[in-house]
Formats: sequence, C-alpha cells, structure tokens
Amino acid sequence: MTPVLDLVPIWTLILGLAVFFYVLLDGFDLGVGMLYGLAPEAHARNTIMNSIAPIWDGNETWLLLGGIGLMAAFPVAFAVIIPAVYFPILVMLLALVFRGLAFEFRFRDAENRTFWDHAFCYGSGIATFAQGTVLGAFIQGFPVVDGQFGGTSFAFLTPFSVLTGIALMFGYGLLGAGWLILKTEGEVQAAARRHGRVCLVGVGVAIGIVSIWTPMISPSVAARWFTWPNMLFFAPVPALTALVAHAAWRALGSRAEATPFLAAIGLFLLSYLGIAISLYPMIVPYQLTLWDAASSPRTQAFLLVGTLFLLPVILTYSGWSYWVFRGKVRSDAGYN
Repeated sequence: MTPVLDLVPIWTLILGLAVFFYVLLDGFDLGVGMLYGLAPEAHARNTIMNSIAPIWDGNETWLLLGGIGLMAAFPVAFAVIIPAVYFPILVMLLALVFRGLAFEFRFRDAENRTFWDHAFCYGSGIATFAQGTVLGAFIQGFPVVDGQFGGTSFAFLTPFSVLTGIALMFGYGLLGAGWLILKTEGEVQAAARRHGRVCLVGVGVAIGIVSIWTPMISPSVAARWFTWPNMLFFAPVPALTALVAHAAWRALGSRAEATPFLAAIGLFLLSYLGIAISLYPMIVPYQLTLWDAASSPRTQAFLLVGTLFLLPVILTYSGWSYWVFRGKVRSDAGYN
C-alpha cells in the first residue's frame, strides 16, 4: 500500500503565515485608523490617511486566504469555530466594510468629512476589538458536542475575551504608531511616538495578564510551560519579549524611525509564538487536533497545488506595492 504524504504540517504553516501576515499588515493600518481619531487638525489627518492609502485594502487579502484555507483544509474546525464566534466576526466584517466606505467617501464628500473621519476611526476600533474577542474565545476553547459547537451565540463574550479585545487595540495601536513614525515627519511623527509609548504600556500589561490567566484556565497550557524540561526550552520566549519591549520603549523615545515598527513586529511575533506553543497541536483548543479536523489527503493535495501558485503572486504584488510607495508621505500628495 502506497503511503500517503501528510500535508497537515504544510497547511498548518500556510494558515499560520496567513493569519500572522493579516495581523501584522492589516493590524498596523487598523492601528493607524484608531490613531487617526486623535489627530488634531486636517493637515495631520491628511498625512495619516495618505500613509496607508496605497496599501490598506490589499492587506485584507490575507484574511480571505486564512478563512478559505481554514474552511477547505480543516473543515471540522471551521464548522466549530465559525458558529462559536459568528457574532464578533459579523461585527468585524461590518466594521471593515463601514471603514472602507468611510475611507472612500472622506475624499469625495467634503461636506460630511467630519462624519467620515469619525466613521473611519470607530470602524477601525470596532473591527480590532472584535478580532481580539475572537482571539480570546479561541484561546479559552469551545464546547464541542458530537463534532458541533455546543455553546450559545454569546458564549464568546467573557472577561477574558474582553481583555484580549482591549489588548489587541493597544497592540494594533503600537503597530500603527510604528508605521507613522516610519512614514511621517514633524508633529505627526512626534505624536505617534507619544501614542506609541502609551500603547506599549498597554501591550506590556496585557501580555503579563494573559500569560498568567491562560495557564489558570487550562491545565494543559500550565503543564506545557511549567513542567521540566519545558521550562528550560521555552524560557527564551518571555525573556526575549521583555528585551524587545525594552528596545521598543527606548526606540520610541529616541530619533530612531524604523526600530519602533520593527520592535512592535517582534512583540507580535513572540506573542504569536507563545500562543502556538501553548495550543499546538490543537486547532480547536482542548477538543480537536489539526489531524482530527483535517480534510482528506486528496482534498488537501488538490488545494495545495493552486495555493502554491497563488502565494508567490500575493507576496509579489504586496511587496511591490510597499516598495513603490516607500518613503515619507505628505498631506498634499496621496489618494484622490
């Protein structure tokens, strides 16, 4: 009998990268959207808007890839996760749509520009909070009965998920501040440094609380981190997190322009790694492993062929757009 190649690790890597790229890329422009509401006058708001105008909608490609990949490669997990977090996902999508409308109409409906300015800011904040509650609900786990979600529509809404929602708002705010420091000058950049420090404090507090709370709600996570020799193997993750947070704080108070954004990316990468360490190999935490939820090998192989052609295309046009629109932005040159 011919052995079947196990494609689950490959699909796990693809989905993991899709989620991380979405969080990173759409995260900073959602963060910019939230900070946009703090800009004091039109000149600053125009500069902030122009910093993301050429690339903001392309960042959401990764959300589509992640959602479709989950449905196709891990349909059992999709059938459990989506009903469990249907409401915050609906809120997130509506907020993203409203945010997109606000972006377009701000430039074309001058009479109501103030309304669209507020809509862009609030849409960014609501979408971010909704994503954070999805993350919190996912980490807590879902009740599963006979392979189906066994909870209620509002089971996702807990103190822990509210905390992660607020934490992600600080996290995206930190990414957005780093992007504005990289792309702007003068008072807009100085304000981004101030906002970045506030967001960094929020991120640090949130990481500490989540790191303590998660092992308390899950014995398996506690065993993963606090048994020997795992403690030795995984100790570099919190140590590096503290070092990167310190570097970010210093960079935000200096004249460095790229370092704050890179440090924010580092904090997200380490947090993402910490979640992966805590939950692997679960895709529906504490209920289903990646292999339990996977589609058939033939289905995964068929989908992989197209995906391996698609990924280079996405990476190429994304990289090209960032390269073309590199450098500082001005309030009088941008989207129109």
